[in-house]
Amino acid sequence: MEVLKEKVEEEEEAEREEAAERGEKMTRPLETRREEPPMTQEMLRDLEKKLSEIEIVIPEQPLIVTKDTIDISKLPLSYRSNTLKEEHLLQVADNFARQYSHLCPDRVPLFLHPLNECQVPKFVSTTIRPTLMPYPELYNWDSCAQFVSDFLSMVPLPDPLQPPSHLYSSTTVLKHQKGNCFDFSTLLCSMLIGAGYDAYCVNGYGSQDLCQMDLTRDVCPLTMKHKEVVQEEEKVPPKKYAIKPPRDLSSRFEQEQKMKKQQEIQGEKEKRWKEEEQRLLELEKAKIDPLHGLRVHAWVLVLSGKREVPESFFIDPLTARSYSTQDDHFLGIESLWNHKNYWVNMQDCWNGCKDLVFDLGDPVRWEYLLLGTDKPQLAVAEEEDDGMNDDEDMENLGKEDEDKSFDMPPSWVEQIEISPEAFETRCPNGKKVIQYKRAKLEKWAPYLNSDGLVCRLTTYEDLECTETLEIKEWYQHREDMLELKHINKNTGLNIDYFKPGHPQALCVHSYKSMQPEMDRIMEFYETARVDGLIKREETPKTMTEYYQGRSDFLSYRHVDFGDRVKKLALNSAESNPRPMVKITERFSRNPAKPADEDVAERVFLIPEERIQLRYHCRDDHITASKREFLRRTEVDSKGNKIIMTPDMCISFEVEPMEHTKKLLYQYEAMMKLKNEEKLSKHQAWESELEVLEILKLREEEEEAHTLTISIYDTKRNEKSKEYREAMERVMHEEHLRQVEAQLDYLAPFLAQLPPGEKLTRWQAARVKDECLSDFKQRLIDKANLIQARFEKETQELQKKQQWYQENQVTLTPEDEDWYLSYCSQAMFRIRILEQRLNRHKELAPLKYLALEEKLHKDPRLVDFLKVFA
Repeated sequence: MEVLKEKVEEEEEAEREEAAERGEKMTRPLETRREEPPMTQEMLRDLEKKLSEIEIVIPEQPLIVTKDTIDISKLPLSYRSNTLKEEHLLQVADNFARQYSHLCPDRVPLFLHPLNECQVPKFVSTTIRPTLMPYPELYNWDSCAQFVSDFLSMVPLPDPLQPPSHLYSSTTVLKHQKGNCFDFSTLLCSMLIGAGYDAYCVNGYGSQDLCQMDLTRDVCPLTMKHKEVVQEEEKVPPKKYAIKPPRDLSSRFEQEQKMKKQQEIQGEKEKRWKEEEQRLLELEKAKIDPLHGLRVHAWVLVLSGKREVPESFFIDPLTARSYSTQDDHFLGIESLWNHKNYWVNMQDCWNGCKDLVFDLGDPVRWEYLLLGTDKPQLAVAEEEDDGMNDDEDMENLGKEDEDKSFDMPPSWVEQIEISPEAFETRCPNGKKVIQYKRAKLEKWAPYLNSDGLVCRLTTYEDLECTETLEIKEWYQHREDMLELKHINKNTGLNIDYFKPGHPQALCVHSYKSMQPEMDRIMEFYETARVDGLIKREETPKTMTEYYQGRSDFLSYRHVDFGDRVKKLALNSAESNPRPMVKITERFSRNPAKPADEDVAERVFLIPEERIQLRYHCRDDHITASKREFLRRTEVDSKGNKIIMTPDMCISFEVEPMEHTKKLLYQYEAMMKLKNEEKLSKHQAWESELEVLEILKLREEEEEAHTLTISIYDTKRNEKSKEYREAMERVMHEEHLRQVEAQLDYLAPFLAQLPPGEKLTRWQAARVKDECLSDFKQRLIDKANLIQARFEKETQELQKKQQWYQENQVTLTPEDEDWYLSYCSQAMFRIRILEQRLNRHKELAPLKYLALEEKLHKDPRLVDFLKVFA
C-alpha cells in the first residue's frame, strides 16, 4: 500500500509541474502585450482596411454518408430501449465477463454487448434474428452466402486489432447495403438458422487477405476447370494364335541418340519453366504481415448434423467461400454464439483452428454463458461419497439449476425482409467488381445494361492485369437467347452460346469474323429443326454438316467448293454461288435393307461425272461392297441415244455368286443417283443461303440486342403498365359516377320541412328556388375566392418587384437567384388562377342549367312543377 501511495504522489507532482509549465507558456504572451504601446486610431483604421481586403474561403466538407446518419426516430421501440429481461441478461453478461477476466487475465475482453444504431447496448445473441426468406434460391447455404456477399459492400473495421464498438441490426445493414465482417456474419447466420442450418457467428482472428477481402492471390472459381475422369480401357489379352508383328529393323543406337537429344531439350524446357515459375512465385508471394495472428475477423461456423451437413466447415461472408476448419486462413477463435447461447473457446490456438474440437457440449473446451443450452453436455464421472445423501444432493442440484437457468430473450431486431426489387438488384447500385489473381469479375443487376449483360470475367496473362487473355460475358433476358459469349484475344476466336428458343435453333456459334465464307462452326438444337441438323463446319473451301434422326438416315455431308467465277455485274454470294466440286454423304444403317443394298457412303465427283458408292458391311464380313458409276451424256455428238454399257458401272461385290445385277438395275440406279445428286447440290446451296441468313440475323440482333420482359413484370412491361393504368382510371371514373349518383342535392332543403308531411305545390316551388339560389351563390362565392387569390398573388408579386427595383444594386447573386425563382413560381400560380377563373366563368352557367334540368326531372318535384309550367 505504501508503494502505491508513493507512486500516486509522484504522478500528482508530475501533473502539477506540467500544469505549471503550461500556465507559464499561456501567460508569457500576455506579459509581452502589456509592454507594447497602445494602438492609435490611424493604426486601427489601417488594420480594419487590411482585414476587409482579406477573402476567407470556407472549404466545402465532403458529404460522407455513413450509418451514423440513421434516423433513430423511425426505428421501433425495441431498438431504442431494453426490456427487463434484456437488462437482466446484460447484468449476467457483465458478471460472466468479470469472472472471465479474473480467471483469464491474459485474454482479451469478450465481445458481449456492443452498442446498436441507437447507442443502446444489446447482447450479441439477441442481434441474430432467424429468418427463412421467401425465395427458393436462398434455401441452401451457398446461395445465401453468395447473396450476402453480393448485396453488401464491405467496410473495414475501425481498428483491425479489436472488435467493433457497434453492431447494427440486420434490417439497418440491408437498408444501407454495407457493413463490416460482423454485420455480414450476423445477417448470414440469421438466414442460415432460418433455413435450418446449425450456424454460429465466430469472433476470432484471420489472415490479412481474409480480413481485407483481398482475392488478388486467389484463383477465380469460374476459371477452374473440372477434372475429367479418364476411364482406363481394359487391355484385351493376346490371342494364342495371333499373328506375330514384323521384326523391328531400326538401329537402337540411333534411337538412343534421338532419346538423349529429346531429353536434353526437355530438360532445358523444364529448367526454364521452373525458373519462370519460381520468379512468378516470388512476385506473388505475400509480404510478411506485422499483425499476423492479431487481426480480428468474424465468420460463420456451420456444424454437421442438421440439413444433412456431413462435416463442419467455415463460411467467409465477405467472399461467400467455404473453408475447412483446418484452413490456414483462420488463426484462432475467441468466442462464438447463436440466437440461444454464447460460448467462449478455452482451447489453445497456437496451431490456428486446426486442433480445435467443435463439441460445444464439452465444458472443458467451451465455456457457455447460459444454462439450458440445447447442446448436450459431456457426462461427468460420478464420485462415490458415502457421507452424503443422494436425495438431498438431487434436491440441492435442482434448486441451483432453477436459480441459475436463464432463457435467452427474443431478438430485438425486426423481421428481416428483402423486397423482390432488392433481391433482383443484388449488388449495391446494381454493380460489383471483384479482383482475383490474373482475373477480374464484374457483376451487374438484370436489365441494368441495355444489352442484358449481367456478368463479365476478364482473365489476364500477367499479374498486373494489363494484357488481356480472354473475356467471358454472361447475358440474361436476351430476345436472341444469347447466354454466354467467349472471346479469346490471342486467337481471335469468338464463341457464342445460346439457350433453346433461337429463331434458327442455334446452340453454339464459333467464328473469327462475321463475314461469310470464313472459318466458323455452328451447332444447333436438333430437336428444334426439321432436317435434324446438329453441327455445321465451314471454311473458305469446304462445308461439313452432321445430322441425326433423319428418315433417310443421312448423318454426314461434306461439300468441297472450287474457285468462284468472277462476274462484274453480280457480286453477291447469293447470285454468284461457289461451284461445287465434290459432295460426300454418309448414311447410318437402315435395318430394313440388306447390308449389300444399304449405302453407307456416296461421293459425287461433279466435274469428273463420277459417283462412288460404298455399302455397309455385313456382320460376318470384314469388307464391304463398292460401286462406281461413270456418268456420261445421254446422247452423243450425232444425237444418237447412248445405251447403258457394262463399262459404265465398276462393281466390287463381297459375294458375287449370290446374285448378279443386270444392266437395267444399274441403269435405274444411275438415273436415281443423278436425281439425288441434283437434290444434294440444291440442299448444299440452301445451306449456304441459311448461313448468310443466320449471319445477317446475328448482325441485326447484336445491333438491336432487345431484351424480353415477362408479362408478370408490371414495372418494366409497358403494355401491362398501360393496361393497368387504364383499368385504374376506368375504376376511378366509375367510383366518381357512383358517388355523384348517390349525392342528393335536395336533401338539405327537404330536411327543413316537417317530417312525414306530403309536399305541396308551393313547397315544391320554394325548394326548387332555394336549391337554385343556393347553388348560384356557391358559384359566385367560388368565383370571388379565386379572384381574391388571384389579386393576392398579383399584389405579392408587385411588392417583390418593387423591392427588387429598390435594392437591385446591393443584391447578392444568391438573392437574385431567389428573386427569379420566386417570380417564376408566382407567375405560374397567377396563370393557373387565371385559367381556373376563366374556366369557372364558362362552366358556371352550364352547371346552373344542368341543375335546373335535373330539378325538373326529379321524381319528387316533377308532378308539382308541371302545373307551374
